[in-house]
Amino acid sequence: MKWQEGMRESPKPCREQDQGRFEIVTRDGQARLGKIHTAHGIIETPCLLPVINPNIRTIEPREMWDKYGIQALITNSYVIWKHDKLKDVALADGVHKLIDYPGAIMTDSGTFQSYVYGDVEVGVEEIVQFQKDIGVDIATMLDVFTRPDMTFTQVEKAVDETVNRAHSSIETAGGIMLNGPIQGGLFPELRTKSAKEMSKLNFSVHPIGGIVPIMEQQKYRELAKIMLACKSNLTPNRPVHMFGCGHPMLFPMLIAMGADLFDSAAYVLFARDSRILTPWGTEKLSDIEEWPIIMPSISNFTPSEVRKMNKEDRTILLSRYNLEITLQEMSRCRQAVRNGTIWRLAERRSHQHPALREAFLWLVTNPAVSTMEPLILDEHSSAKETGNERGRWEENWDWLVNAQFTPRNGGESWGGTDTHHRPHVEMARRRLFARWSSRKSGDVIVFHGNSAPWRDKIGDLIERICHLDYEIFIQTPLGLIPWGLEDLNPWAHIEGPDWLKKRRPDYAWLQRELERLGITDRKIITIDISDTEELHNRVFEMLGIEPTDRDKDAKNRSQIVDKLCVLYNVNVSDAIEICNDATFVMSRTGRIRNMIDSSGKHLFSPRLAEGGMSLTVDGARILHSLRKLPMPEGFNVDYSQNPGHGPAWVVVNEDSEPFVQEGRNVMHGFVLACDPWIRPNEGVLVVNSAGKLLAYGRSQSTSSELDSFTKGIAIKVREGCP
Repeated sequence: MKWQEGMRESPKPCREQDQGRFEIVTRDGQARLGKIHTAHGIIETPCLLPVINPNIRTIEPREMWDKYGIQALITNSYVIWKHDKLKDVALADGVHKLIDYPGAIMTDSGTFQSYVYGDVEVGVEEIVQFQKDIGVDIATMLDVFTRPDMTFTQVEKAVDETVNRAHSSIETAGGIMLNGPIQGGLFPELRTKSAKEMSKLNFSVHPIGGIVPIMEQQKYRELAKIMLACKSNLTPNRPVHMFGCGHPMLFPMLIAMGADLFDSAAYVLFARDSRILTPWGTEKLSDIEEWPIIMPSISNFTPSEVRKMNKEDRTILLSRYNLEITLQEMSRCRQAVRNGTIWRLAERRSHQHPALREAFLWLVTNPAVSTMEPLILDEHSSAKETGNERGRWEENWDWLVNAQFTPRNGGESWGGTDTHHRPHVEMARRRLFARWSSRKSGDVIVFHGNSAPWRDKIGDLIERICHLDYEIFIQTPLGLIPWGLEDLNPWAHIEGPDWLKKRRPDYAWLQRELERLGITDRKIITIDISDTEELHNRVFEMLGIEPTDRDKDAKNRSQIVDKLCVLYNVNVSDAIEICNDATFVMSRTGRIRNMIDSSGKHLFSPRLAEGGMSLTVDGARILHSLRKLPMPEGFNVDYSQNPGHGPAWVVVNEDSEPFVQEGRNVMHGFVLACDPWIRPNEGVLVVNSAGKLLAYGRSQSTSSELDSFTKGIAIKVREGCP
């Protein structure tokens, strides 16, 4: 929504049947752009809910709506309840009239006040009923705040008490949306327990509570642990709210992990202290002579002029400035999700603060493989988990990795060793290692020393040797890939310095890579292709064989077989059979456009942008016919790749069957079951309850999301199969 001057039209209420629902519009792994449907408009997430003190309005709520287009904000129902003048107006006219704001309003219950000031005077059901009576859009139950200095027993008691209070709070709330906070202090097992228990109940949003003191102490590594423990165990069909988190520096990492809502009074609190929020930390007004970021609110002032203002005017101006910077970073994060680069943004932001870097490194670094204390050699070794927590986070990391899109459009921008730890890169490598299998028994050839597109450098050579008994690989900055996947992202489009392609092969590393690909005890022949002059003669001389004729079809079949195995999970023997006697339609640049089988049917079309491969109706029918497993039942979650079982099946109910067969998308709420290895953006086959093929397309969801969401697109159908 753009910033503007003047009045903005009031929001339109959502459809009555959609109230309280959440849907995903776009995603990048666990990061998601979504919509929360409320009676006072649709909240587009991720977003910031500025905190409004009903007694002290530094920036008027109406200005937030009219000027900045802020779709929702948060105020404190306990403060309103406690002050008779506010309470009387709110009960008579509603909270929207009280603060003069037309958008969606969330209210806190007084839990944070109990942390700051001690016990609050209001009852559990009383505060929920009050929020209902004053017409809030999203109310909050009175949970028990857990501090980082509390013992395990104290925190467990607070978690249990919050769950106990939840039942009566939900009953009191009736039809209004209700926040179900997740507590648990610094104890991952209690955060997990809280997330699982609260997910069972009928809440609309799940705030992650008890994190303000952790952020105040800049314990961002602990914050990352809390987020991972909570988010991976919460039902995915509800927004997750980072209670009290509003510093823009934290947005990219938390959004990449699945956060949807943020709230904070930081924009005002820092302004009162003459401090400026930035995406890299905090700046003191007294320390700057020029603005670190130019925003409309301060464009006509210098820092020196602002320092000379009286405190009230300075606070108002800096509050607007802080709010604008915060909104800008949120906008940058949303666009990064659209572009598929949110993790890269989090990666870059991690270098801007030592505590944030520590948190990010913990998130992406594998645990120590030994119970011994590791030798600290660099920032990655220092981030390894040891002791009792060694290995406990692997399933949580799997949850994050297995939601990633791969292959992706666009190049992979090199970011040093961090590049290897990007979740979508990890997902691509896991899938390769699990699904690809060797079809040769001879020596291994590894080409190195040049960058993609490798077909331009050695394509002709491959046509001369691919039909021989050599397994051919290319060394890339992200690991070995079989020749058949030479144009597949992320390996094929890496934007980085020249030295990346000049790295000499390390035989110990090559052996480890080959072992993960199922190849052991074979001779490894490395061939430098940095100089392609007389390359053919040099290679045949190295191999000790006479030059052979070209076999373009053998090279093309090898590429289709590899892509069927890796991208569509097809068993290698089935893939070979499908490609027997196939012919190919080629592009002007020598790439495969279409594969035609022996009966003349067009089955597959490799995609030129990212190296993926699209099905046709006949291709979908062929893959459907290969199914050897029984029909999927339910929505089991399995992070293994289930190699060779074919593309995942999605079973839809009979109400949607005719629409899907016509090529309409599969919507959430109409899915009965799916295979456990389904992944976002992977090709899937849509079937009815009898197993009949209805359509093929790309999944937009994980198994647990198909199970829980009731609104939005579940499968983007490419074509129906009448």
